[in-house]
Amino acid sequence: MKIENLLRNNIKTLKPYKAARHDLNIKGVLLDANESPFENGYNRYPDPYQNQLKKVISKLKGVEHNQIFIGNGSDETLDLLIRAFCEPKIDNIIIMPPTYGMYEVLASINAVECVKVPLNKDFSLNAEQVLAAVNSQTKIIFICSPNNPTGNLLCKNEINKVLENFNGIVVVDEAYIDFSKAESTIRLLKQFPNLFVNQTLSKAHAGAGLRLGMGFSSVEMIDVLNAIKPPYNINALTQSAGIDLLQQESEFQSNINLINQEKQRLYNELSKLSFVLEIFPSEANFWLVRFKNAITIHRNLINNGIITRNRSHELYCGNTLRITVGTADENTQLINCLNQIKSTQ
Repeated sequence: MKIENLLRNNIKTLKPYKAARHDLNIKGVLLDANESPFENGYNRYPDPYQNQLKKVISKLKGVEHNQIFIGNGSDETLDLLIRAFCEPKIDNIIIMPPTYGMYEVLASINAVECVKVPLNKDFSLNAEQVLAAVNSQTKIIFICSPNNPTGNLLCKNEINKVLENFNGIVVVDEAYIDFSKAESTIRLLKQFPNLFVNQTLSKAHAGAGLRLGMGFSSVEMIDVLNAIKPPYNINALTQSAGIDLLQQESEFQSNINLINQEKQRLYNELSKLSFVLEIFPSEANFWLVRFKNAITIHRNLINNGIITRNRSHELYCGNTLRITVGTADENTQLINCLNQIKSTQ
């Protein structure tokens, strides 16, 4: 399978915008980009290919520099993938609800059909059902693992079946993989040139405000995204801050350990509540919790200044709230509030 054969025709013939100085790869008097000459740390355009940041990521992830794409948040990366490979009003993508809502939103923005193949009722992946939904216009399959909003890992054997039997792009979204002990599908990049692995600094790396997403794939696919992205999509401040965050390895591991400790404490306390019906298995930094009356609980929490995410409208998620693991103090506030609600019922 050749990535080029999957591209939209206008992308195949696209001549990307390139900055003159980066083609020349020399340092000198910079009179090419109509910038201000007055040095203040921000007067020059940032590196359009984020080379220093990619060096750090390459070392951490064990991936070659030219197999990394940096997006202005993961949402930019996902949007670019749809724009590169899906012809509006002709092609389609496949998603597996309940899952991350932006896949469908981005498809709608790009006038691309979104085919829904539900997960099993236990939120597991059925590769045969997914592959049965594929037609000649299917270009991308989105797989979220650990899944959002459910938190569970999807079976790697089922993911492999999709990769082995689909002649299109398979995006494995691993936004929460750092909280799991499971191995990343990055290890499969050499085996599957159509695989795109999506990760982020927004979760375990505590960098949500930076808007910095990381994508890993074949050189051919990364070249496509670099050709169609805005030339300076990652600003200088974000590149610098991203490097700093990725180099804080001890703090990163410490924070994950604390999150996992608090996550277990939350589970223990939630399990004691009579109006909690089910806590779903999770390898992310949140629990999906089924209540007797999630709407009432959600409203009571808001009235006490605690915001959770009501997921009751999602498939198989009736009466559920998604509760992010916070600091020890925040989690204590949540537990105390829920116990107060219990005492009034």
